[in-house]
Amino acid sequence: MDQIQHKFVEVQGLKLHVAEIGSGPHVVVFLHGFPEIWYSWRYQMVAVAEAGFRALAPDFRGYGLSDPPLEPEKASFGDLIKDLAALLDALGIDKVFLVAKDFGVFPAYFFTLLHQERVQGIVTLGIPYRPPSHPVKYHEHLPEGFYISRWQEPGRAEADFGRLDAKTVVRNVYILFSRSEIPIAAENQEIMDIVDPSTPLPPWFTEGDLEEYGSLYRKSGFHTALQVPYRSFKEDLGITDVIIKVPALLVMGEKDYVLKFPGIEEYIRSGKVKEFVPQLEIVFSPEGTHFIQEQSPDEVNQLILDFLEKHV
Repeated sequence: MDQIQHKFVEVQGLKLHVAEIGSGPHVVVFLHGFPEIWYSWRYQMVAVAEAGFRALAPDFRGYGLSDPPLEPEKASFGDLIKDLAALLDALGIDKVFLVAKDFGVFPAYFFTLLHQERVQGIVTLGIPYRPPSHPVKYHEHLPEGFYISRWQEPGRAEADFGRLDAKTVVRNVYILFSRSEIPIAAENQEIMDIVDPSTPLPPWFTEGDLEEYGSLYRKSGFHTALQVPYRSFKEDLGITDVIIKVPALLVMGEKDYVLKFPGIEEYIRSGKVKEFVPQLEIVFSPEGTHFIQEQSPDEVNQLILDFLEKHV
């Protein structure tokens, strides 16, 4: 990973940290989820660079080494979309491939809807596209202890996370999110308490990896991360044309807990999602979890490279 370069780019009054490798004419921008930062794409960045592409992976505002917004409680998906456009402008990049996972798929899809002429194709991991006009209210079908419901409650996750150091919070979320069941706490239990302290890390995630994440979240904290995504899902971006008109690939792990969200698996397997993403290709990975790009990097690298080569 030593060959990955790092720089800061001024975007909308904030300095965003950007990891970069490669120098090809075609650019691939990787957008992370939670509790991740640029580092979650380390394997994919090297792979696409070796295949002749230029790879960029920013830390979203308030994540990792990027500056936090002045008012984290007002951060929004709209900010992330504008940041991405401004970042590409600052770097003189006209058109990109987008690769995103977890909540990173939302700014990726919304950027594509708003700036279709700037996107050659889009790859998403773990979460299918749902148009802004068709929001899903999962909390209405899941118990009160559903982790998203808990984290949307102002102050509750802050108090829960605040009992632990940043490294332990990341450790617990990685363990929870790598399981095939939706994280749901009991009525008298907080989300962090679901994980027994003796539970080992997933075999593909090392103590060194955890230290990398822990050090970056020690710097940024979780204030912005709880606002975006968890408290920003109801944001109205004013998008009227909700059809994704560029080539797209969705990679889902069969053991990803997101498949247990009410209606999600049927929405994907029935092909309903293709009504909104007509050029969508769907791949299911039998052993894949929510962190499939770190768990099975060779498999994901090949899927991404095949997609890129098909659409350059």
